[in-house]
Amino acid sequence: YARLLDRTGFGSRGATKDFLLWAEAYDPDLIHLHNLHGYYLHVGLLFDYLRKTGKPVVWTLHDCWPFTGHCAYFDYVGCGRWREGCFSCPQKGEYPASLLLDNSKSNYRKKRALFTGLPRMTVVTPSRFLGSLARESFLGEYPLRVIPNGIDLETFRPREGTAREKYGLGDGPIVLGVANVWEDRKGLRDFCQLAELLPEEYTVALVGLSPQQMEGLPAKIKGIPRTDSTEELAQLYSLAQVFVNPTWEDNFPTTNLEALACGTPVITYATGGSPEALDETCGLTVNKGDVEALARGIQEQRFSREACLARSRRFGKDGMFEAYLALYQALL
Repeated sequence: YARLLDRTGFGSRGATKDFLLWAEAYDPDLIHLHNLHGYYLHVGLLFDYLRKTGKPVVWTLHDCWPFTGHCAYFDYVGCGRWREGCFSCPQKGEYPASLLLDNSKSNYRKKRALFTGLPRMTVVTPSRFLGSLARESFLGEYPLRVIPNGIDLETFRPREGTAREKYGLGDGPIVLGVANVWEDRKGLRDFCQLAELLPEEYTVALVGLSPQQMEGLPAKIKGIPRTDSTEELAQLYSLAQVFVNPTWEDNFPTTNLEALACGTPVITYATGGSPEALDETCGLTVNKGDVEALARGIQEQRFSREACLARSRRFGKDGMFEAYLALYQALL
C-alpha cells in the first residue's frame, strides 16, 4: 500500500484495530507515542482513539515524518515545502519509498487534520534542532519539551578487548565510523574521500556495513559488519583515537553519545542536532561536506578522554528516564 500509493501510515487497518482493542482493555493512564511510521500502524484509527479517550499523550519525535507529506528528513535535498504544504515530493523514492504515486500533498493535509487539536498532548524532541522545526510546523500548537536521548553508561564505557586483532586494525590511530545503515546521507561517500586524505598510519574503520558495501570498499577502509554485541562495539569506540560522524541529516545521534562514554572525542558535521552532544572540551564541528576540515580536525584534535567521559555523564539513560517521569507526573 505504501510502496504503490505513497500512503505510509494509512494502511494496516486490521492490525491497528487489534492493537486498539488491546489498548482499550489495558486502559492506560497516559499514552506515549514514538515513531509511527514503519508499515505497521494506521494513524487515522490511532488518533481517533486518542481523541475518544481524552487521555494525556506524550509524543516523542525521532525525525520529521509527523509534519511532512512523505519524508523523514529533508535537509539533504534542502526542501522547505513542509512549512506550508507538501507537493511534488523530491524524495518520493526515498524512505518511506513510493514506487508509483506521489501523495505527499494529500498526506500532509491528512496528518495536519489528524495530529492537531488534541487538548492534552505534549511533544518531546531529543534535540533543540528538531524542537525548532516542530515549533515551525503545525505541531507548534502543542507544549514542547526537549529531553535528550540517554544511553546505558554501564554498557558504554572504556573497554579493553581483542577487537583490534580480530578485525586487523593495525597498530596506528583508528578513525571510527558507526551507522545502523550506511548510505550517502550517513556520510559513506565522505569517508571514502576522507581515507584518501589521511596519512598512511591512520586506519579508517566503519562498523555496520552490508556484505555488498564491504566488497566495494576502498583499500584504505576496514569494513566491519554490524555487531549485535554492545560490548564489542564499546571496545571499538574505546580503541578509536576519534569518532567521526559525517551525517548530512540527523536528529540527535546516539552514536556520538556512545563514543563519548567510551572516552573517544567526536568530530561531526554541523548537521541537525548532531553537534548538540558536544562542547569545546570533547569534540569538533565542521561545515557539512567539508571533508578536508574533517581530515585536519582528526590530525589536530587534542581532546582528553577524561573530558569526553565527563561530558557523557550528561546523557545517561537514568537522567532521561527521570525527565520523562517528571513530565508524566505533571500531566497526570
